[in-house]
Amino acid sequence: MPAGPVRTRDEVVTALRDSAGVGMGYVPLGAAFGILLVTSGLEWWWAPIFSVVIYAGSMEFLAISLVTGGVGLAQVAATTFFVNFRHVFYGLSFPLLKVRSPIGRLYGVHALTDEAYALLATRPHAQLTGPQVLATQILCHLYWLTGSTLGALLGAGVGLDVEGLGFALTALFVVLTIDAYRSAPDVGTLVLALGCAALALAFVPGGMLVAALTAFLFVLLGRYTLRRRRVA
Repeated sequence: MPAGPVRTRDEVVTALRDSAGVGMGYVPLGAAFGILLVTSGLEWWWAPIFSVVIYAGSMEFLAISLVTGGVGLAQVAATTFFVNFRHVFYGLSFPLLKVRSPIGRLYGVHALTDEAYALLATRPHAQLTGPQVLATQILCHLYWLTGSTLGALLGAGVGLDVEGLGFALTALFVVLTIDAYRSAPDVGTLVLALGCAALALAFVPGGMLVAALTAFLFVLLGRYTLRRRRVA
């Protein structure tokens, strides 16, 4: 077998191994989303459509209430912007440049989720390849699509309850954060991040995430500038 296909296969296997933990969280949470969707009055086939077109866990849950509540496009756009605002910061350190295909990069932007970022951005970029990055994102997308579709079908068929399953995504991201810290421990950055989050929660509780990420960005830029001046 040619070296190229063998290497690509190995990269896909690596992506499958690395993303298995995400799948264990995505499938049940996606199922919860699918069940909630059909119990809200939508047909089951909306679940795969939402999961392919929107593919943003928290926004998909919100989209159910927005769609069923008849909210206007302006409010939908504003809600989407604030809910997914954190992705602006993700793009600063996500290894998207490893992907050479323009179509692949477009998909990479679309499939940039919290979990994909946690899996890939914390790795040394020199050790990553374009196929591995894309394979990881595609697998994560498939996990979510599978869970949401199965959940919608089950919800439509037997009327399952979703109470308590919504915490699965939070728990998953906490685990990924701990794992990322273990792979590259940085107490200073962790303390700064927690400090920004605490201050944002205290002073801007309604927009905590946006305020915390913005403050953290400026803190990191300030720290970087100070280090450059000391070196110079």
